Amino acid sequence: MDELRAGEETSVNQQSLNANVDGIIDNLERLSAARDRALTLSRQIVRLSANAVRALHRSERDVAATLLEEARGLLDQMTGVVAASTSLYWAGYVQDAMKEFAEAAITAALLADVPLSDPATLGVEHAPYLNALAEAASELRRDTLDALRGGDVPRALQLLRRMDDVYAVLVTVDFPDAITGGLRRSTDQLRGVLERTRGDVTVALRQDRLERALQRVERAIGPSL
Repeated sequence: MDELRAGEETSVNQQSLNANVDGIIDNLERLSAARDRALTLSRQIVRLSANAVRALHRSERDVAATLLEEARGLLDQMTGVVAASTSLYWAGYVQDAMKEFAEAAITAALLADVPLSDPATLGVEHAPYLNALAEAASELRRDTLDALRGGDVPRALQLLRRMDDVYAVLVTVDFPDAITGGLRRSTDQLRGVLERTRGDVTVALRQDRLERALQRVERAIGPSL
């Protein structure tokens, strides 16, 4: 009788074991499917956002706006896919996609000199938003140099000022990197880009002033020659 009871207990244990593991497997299968979908969407968002930034550098604002609109739609899809799982939501690739999208949107706003959208409006978390601010400001270096090459010193000065404004705000955010997603490093990189750009603008500004001074001298002595 004791052996039969032991067999019955084993059978009951086996049933509960199978049920428990089967439930876990079902959940893991759902998580795996959600992860695969989120990764695909993340890659698409990153690609669209990068293409939007390139379009902005080429002054193709309508193209950039279309790409950003598409990226935002995919971002909403991605966050919906991972919303039920904190482990997927904070896995890293979701925040990477948020950062790249926010960077493109912020770059567009900085170049157009319009108010920046806040994190909630963009649908991104705070840490990705702050890092996107730093990278978007760094993106302005290219447009600043393009303005200098085109002889538009006032435009270059405006862009430099916007870069400086972003940096001045970000250096006040003093929290551990675990909370800010490595913002200190992003801010340090922006500082390096800002200083190089400031040097380029300063040289161009001095050259512009010298040329203007020479033109005034030429106009002044011209009639007497």
